Amino acid sequence: MKHMNQKVESLLHTTLENWNAMAGAGGGGEEAEASEFESSFYRLIDAVREWYQALENPPRTLEAFMELPEVESLTGRLPGPLHLNFETEAELILENVSRIDEDKYD
Repeated sequence: MKHMNQKVESLLHTTLENWNAMAGAGGGGEEAEASEFESSFYRLIDAVREWYQALENPPRTLEAFMELPEVESLTGRLPGPLHLNFETEAELILENVSRIDEDKYD
């Protein structure tokens, strides 16, 4: 299994932990868990962006990007509901569009 790099791997782990905490939150702490998860997800996306920008021959289409072994490995570990979110962010990475912080939290 090919991994992007240790930073992406570490942030993926944190994102998945926060996703599980959010999914299991039932005692009124949902907002804090959701905020933690969202924050970790965007840190993960930023790390994927850095990885992509460092590629020697980066793919130019979303389809080619999503078929990279490293990306398939990452998306294979994401919960189903996050696949579309990741794809949306991947499109922005390919278009070299960076969300400003305010947009991330809408």
